[in-house]
Amino acid sequence: MPFRSFLLLCVLTALCAASPADAAPCPEHFAAGRPPEPRDPKRAAGLRELCFSAFAVGHSGKSRTPLWSAEHLTRDGIKAAQTLPRQGTFHAEPALPHGEAADLRDYRASGYDRGHMSPSGDMPTLEAQQESFSLANMVPQAPKLNRNLWEAIEKSVRVWAVRAGNVYVVTGPLFEGQSLEALNGRVLVPTSLFKAVYDPAGKRAGAYLTRNADDAGYKAISIDQLTALAGMDVFPAAPAALKARAGALPPPIRRGASGTRSPRAARDGGHTGDRSGWGHWFRTLGREFPR
Repeated sequence: MPFRSFLLLCVLTALCAASPADAAPCPEHFAAGRPPEPRDPKRAAGLRELCFSAFAVGHSGKSRTPLWSAEHLTRDGIKAAQTLPRQGTFHAEPALPHGEAADLRDYRASGYDRGHMSPSGDMPTLEAQQESFSLANMVPQAPKLNRNLWEAIEKSVRVWAVRAGNVYVVTGPLFEGQSLEALNGRVLVPTSLFKAVYDPAGKRAGAYLTRNADDAGYKAISIDQLTALAGMDVFPAAPAALKARAGALPPPIRRGASGTRSPRAARDGGHTGDRSGWGHWFRTLGREFPR
């Protein structure tokens, strides 16, 4: 496994959550250096922050998944990622205590994909790409969702980063309800997934939200709406007014698509964002940056 540096935070407590001014161990991955802040002390308990070369993860030893995975995407980084061969090996995360970490056996014959939160297609180096295959960056994901709509959302965010020059992204699972499925009795299966994007220069922010199901569509929601659902503020440094509104999000770029939304996305309330010029941008640039 290629060498990579990581740092572990102490187990977060309610007191830690109440101290947002505390320095993050890898501030380069977060807007203004501030990682997601839990609003619910129960979510903070047992959370460990892992720092990788191109992303950071807030990992839960209870769900044995990330609760969030954060990236700072830049135009140069995405262009570098597009020059690399796609390769990597799934592996258990050695930085985690054994009892808190997912294992490859947990996913075996489960019917779920090992779904990247920070995708390998974003990674600007081979080292970062291999790091992204850590199970600490994975959640059990419905296969058709992972390979279709979710891939299209990831591609849209990459093109957004190229257009804007730099954006901050936080991706993660939601666990809703009292009866949650667990792979091998250990790894919790999310009921929904989100990908939140903050574009400081463009003064845009919002999140894609999708059910963790093969036939899922997506919805565009505000950061405040995501905070209410997730119990954490993924962009604590973003202006309050920006987080309160759901700005137009670029439509998912499906394979062979021209940037318009699919019928399913339309039925589920997905934004096209065309009023803000996204459609034209993706028609001209989307083909240049395939996933």
